[in-house]
Amino acid sequence: MTAIATPPSATPPSAAPTRVRPARSGVLVQVWVLTGRALRQLHDPRLILLSLLQPLIMLVLFSQVFRSIADSPGFPSGANYIDYLLPAILVTTGTQAAIWSGAGLATDLSNGALARFRTLPISMTSLLVARNLFDLVRNAIQLIVLTVAAAVLFGYAPAGGIPGTTLALLLGLAVATGLSWVFIALASWVRKVELMQMVGFIVIFPLMFASSAFVPITGLPPWLRVIATINPLTYAIDAARGWAMADPTSGATVSTLLIAAGLTVGAALIASRGVRRP
Repeated sequence: MTAIATPPSATPPSAAPTRVRPARSGVLVQVWVLTGRALRQLHDPRLILLSLLQPLIMLVLFSQVFRSIADSPGFPSGANYIDYLLPAILVTTGTQAAIWSGAGLATDLSNGALARFRTLPISMTSLLVARNLFDLVRNAIQLIVLTVAAAVLFGYAPAGGIPGTTLALLLGLAVATGLSWVFIALASWVRKVELMQMVGFIVIFPLMFASSAFVPITGLPPWLRVIATINPLTYAIDAARGWAMADPTSGATVSTLLIAAGLTVGAALIASRGVRRP
């Protein structure tokens, strides 16, 4: 009997088809694409307007309600209240914007958006970095508009000029970045928008008002003066105000940057671990 030869091109029936897994792109490419996707939200003018409304209202109210403090003892001599106030507003606006980072991540976790991203060959850490960068850009727009509004509407013209104000703005962004990672880490474990917002307001507002933001520490009650002295936000505000008013304090500046860097690294590690939970 003659054996029938199998054609070379025939596939053995037992061979299973090979599944080709999509290649994972680099982390930098992922962060770039995801950040660009998030920044497309800024094309909506309503989002820009609403994000600017609250800090502008705070600037107008506080600059008018507390301006008589410029005549009180302990206030820097020769300084206008708006020059004293705006660096603090730059820092406190950054801290309030940090709550949005956590709330945005909690929303993505609760509505299933991140569950869909898990099916793609991307790193969850890239999503967190993109979220932080998006909020950083949005916060920078806020702070620039606030500075321009203070100069046009209230005559903001500190002794430090544009260089000093720029450094104050950068310090506000540094604080915002560190706190943004803190709230992202919290959201990665809590995963509830309402709870995130409640925790944010409970933490941020006492820090904001129990500080040197709106009045000199010497004008506070003794018990509140103690809290303001150890408040980390006071160091950031004093550092930003010092650069803007041409009286920089190296100790406050270094402390602010170290605290912001520590918060960023520690919270980023916690967030990267928390977001991987099913």
